[in-house]
Amino acid sequence: MRASENRFFILLLLVASIGFGWILLPLYSAVLWGVVIAILFAPLYRQLNRAFGFRRNLAALTTVAIIVTMVILPISLIGAALAQEARAMFLRIESGNLDMLQYLKQVLAEPPAWISGVLERFSIGNLSDLQERLSAVLMRGSQYLAGQAIGIGQGTVEIVINLGVMVYLLFFLLRDGDLLAARIRRAVPLSVEQESQLLRKFTVVIRATVKGNMLIALIQGALGGVMFYILGVNGALLWGVVMAFLSLLPAVGAGLVWLPVALYLLGTGSIWQGVALIAFGTMVIGTVDNVLRPVLVGKDTRMPDYVVLISTLGGIQVFGLNGFVIGPVIAAIFIAAWDIYSASREAAAGIGETTTGGVPTSDTP
Repeated sequence: MRASENRFFILLLLVASIGFGWILLPLYSAVLWGVVIAILFAPLYRQLNRAFGFRRNLAALTTVAIIVTMVILPISLIGAALAQEARAMFLRIESGNLDMLQYLKQVLAEPPAWISGVLERFSIGNLSDLQERLSAVLMRGSQYLAGQAIGIGQGTVEIVINLGVMVYLLFFLLRDGDLLAARIRRAVPLSVEQESQLLRKFTVVIRATVKGNMLIALIQGALGGVMFYILGVNGALLWGVVMAFLSLLPAVGAGLVWLPVALYLLGTGSIWQGVALIAFGTMVIGTVDNVLRPVLVGKDTRMPDYVVLISTLGGIQVFGLNGFVIGPVIAAIFIAAWDIYSASREAAAGIGETTTGGVPTSDTP
């Protein structure tokens, strides 16, 4: 009878957990970022809590006010300016003032000498076929961007709701975070040491991934936007924000923006602008990613660079923008869980391991 009761209770626990996750699924972004921001600002909350004489409500409310002022409000203002710039660009496209197809026809009708040389080198002599293909690509790209713009406009209410839920949840996560962590530890059937190791890994990876990636994205987006403004590229703020988002992709992110723009400048006869943008993108923007990402992300997480890269790319592909946090967290917990399992097996088997040069060795063959 006891065994059947245990099986039924486990089944009930699974069903209730799946059901609770199901109803939270539409708001999972708000919940995720509420947890992430609470982890990032937990040290600030603890300091304020001590300063206010352990008045948790006041400390949590003050921390949320600081977060809204320093993080959410600036992002909202940048988003509003970005929306205006994007609207102005789409209006220029609709009015015909910015006709990418016309620019493409002009370039291919009288291409610069270096473009003709490249086409001949690759045996591309029929410019009309090339023009049709590139025109089709540009048309599909324009339709996609227009659809995304409409989608963003229609999703404004959803964004506001998720933002409100996130801020509301953030207050309670800050105030009751330690209590929630203690309840989770009591419920998880692991030893104290194993729970501490997993929780520490989870916290460290979130802090390193978010702070590191966000800082890199801000630096690369700002550098790219300023360079676009200096070179007279229309929509410098828009492209800077796009570069910041794409910088979440390690190694190649920002290059997906500045490289096509540089090639376009070269193709339209703006030779020195195109060369300057390529040099700046390669030596400055690219260096930021190559130098800072291993230091800010890989060092704190203690994961190899290739694991950070693969988990970030896979996470973004599966979970969208949220994947740049979820992917590395899953990878880190995966590595930590297998380390714990290996250590427990070795302890149970009585195998004493020593480490030489980072390679585990043992006395047994």
